[in-house]
Amino acid sequence: MRVLVAVQTYSVPGMKVSHFFVQVRNLYYKKFGLDIDVLNFSTKEDYVIDDIKVYSKNSALVRVKKGEYDILISHQPNLRSHLFFFLKYSKYFKKKIHVFHGHEVLNVRKVYSKPYSFDKSNKFFKNIFQSTYDNLKLIIWNKVYSRDIVNTHYLFVSNWMYDEFLKWTKVDKNTFDRVSSITYNCVGEYFETNNYSLLLPKEFDFITIRGNLNGSKYCIDLINDLAYNNPNMSFLVVGKGTVWNYIKKAPNITWLDTFLTHDEIIKLLDKSKCALMPTRTDAQGLMMCEMATFGIPVITSDIKVCHEVFDDFENVKFIDNNDLKTDLEVILKELEAGLPYTKNTKYFAENTVVKEVKLIRDFFK
Repeated sequence: MRVLVAVQTYSVPGMKVSHFFVQVRNLYYKKFGLDIDVLNFSTKEDYVIDDIKVYSKNSALVRVKKGEYDILISHQPNLRSHLFFFLKYSKYFKKKIHVFHGHEVLNVRKVYSKPYSFDKSNKFFKNIFQSTYDNLKLIIWNKVYSRDIVNTHYLFVSNWMYDEFLKWTKVDKNTFDRVSSITYNCVGEYFETNNYSLLLPKEFDFITIRGNLNGSKYCIDLINDLAYNNPNMSFLVVGKGTVWNYIKKAPNITWLDTFLTHDEIIKLLDKSKCALMPTRTDAQGLMMCEMATFGIPVITSDIKVCHEVFDDFENVKFIDNNDLKTDLEVILKELEAGLPYTKNTKYFAENTVVKEVKLIRDFFK
């Protein structure tokens, strides 16, 4: 059985990591015996990463037309690249699996938090474009997915994501209940095999790690307010962005303007007492899952998807995004009283991606 994984962008050796949640899956696919290649719609050159071949669209099409693949797995299908590929080349695959992670089947402006005022994407014409695009994509996906039922499976990273899919695409729930399933993203192996250290000295009370600090859903403004309102506590914020050019950074926040490897993340977590990871919107929150699995105390937001994902984690507490006067020291003491925590395996590979591999194999039978 040969599998082609189609994604808009993918990591390139020596460059910025992209769609790492897909890359992690592929590593496990390979480990458990699936023969996979990747179609990266954004590359013009073929390359190899993690001993997996990554092809440009043109190179992949040569192989697709020869019938080299049995299954197509598409992550975050979009109108720009995936739609045309589905319509013209689906016939070359025996089975298809669509994997949904977030924005691709949501009305973005109604579900995601309003961008920060300094964010260029908040300009009038971009808002009009986003609204028009959302309306168009949801109409199109309703028609495509409602018809694309035979030999197709729909995979979601949370129940919240599935409910939102039904709400916005308006497909028939009874039909899709029969051809869909939920499999959470798995955490990186580093977080399975390593444990939060109680012995190492702690330099910070709270740590926040985000790839894009400018995204309003990641609540950097709330973290900043919480830092002002908890002046006796120390905060470390890690991530890229220009947010501090527009928001006055609290004096007890240390900022690292960088991206981190898993090994670097673990070293910083071990130097911190608690991960502070509020969010306004998320389909799962993989970074938070990795932190919680690692064993560090975690504080996140009191919203529906966070409860779905973390209610059975002893080391996670929830705060109200609207209560900026929250006494974080009280919550931290409550969390520290439970240390060390029993390792929670909910997002281990054996409970996520291994089940996904079984689904792929069973689906192909």
